[in-house]
Amino acid sequence: MQIDILTIFPEMFDGPFSHSIIKRAKEKGLVNINLHNIRDYATNKHKSVDDYPFGGGAGMVMMIEPVARCIESLKEKAHFDEIIYLSPDGELLSQKVANQLSLLNNLILLCGHYKGIDERIREHFITREISVGDYVISGGELAAAILTDAVVRLIPGVLNDETSALSDSFQDNLLSPPVYTRPSDFRGWKVPDVLLSGNEKEIVKWRYEQSIERTKKRRPGLIEGLR
Repeated sequence: MQIDILTIFPEMFDGPFSHSIIKRAKEKGLVNINLHNIRDYATNKHKSVDDYPFGGGAGMVMMIEPVARCIESLKEKAHFDEIIYLSPDGELLSQKVANQLSLLNNLILLCGHYKGIDERIREHFITREISVGDYVISGGELAAAILTDAVVRLIPGVLNDETSALSDSFQDNLLSPPVYTRPSDFRGWKVPDVLLSGNEKEIVKWRYEQSIERTKKRRPGLIEGLR
């Protein structure tokens, strides 16, 4: 997979993309992540990428020309399955969305900033808009990092255990069951006997029941969505 991220703060990705799963995925050659500084496509000597909104109002707006030039330069070199704008009014990022995107080959992620981007970019270039939650953050960079992590970990070969992602929370609209490790008895707090029994059938049943109960208690809306 190739992911091209358009941003005015490429340095913000140094931490998230230099460790853990994404780092391993890059080293294995399973994902290629390219950062593009939108300022490099600005048309004036000050490298301006924002301007006052027509009609007045507070805040600044990302200009159309630098963003359009950046996207067009990338489209000249490759076909992109989706051009995604990280926006608070986009569809909510879910495990289902991450699963869908993990099957694609080439993605562009556009990180907004200020009061947003010129609407004409959304009308003529963007194919999908995604939000990481019903709240506002300072820019799309953190949202793009979250989306990238959610998608990359699903690519076959990225995780050491191929079945690990299949048991993640939300894969079946259920939260994951409780997990335990050694020691089996800590301060009198014991691991459930069924997990020590070696009876795989009973363990699978217990885990499923625990997922149901945990989801009913903590995220009842997910259970209702299954009906």
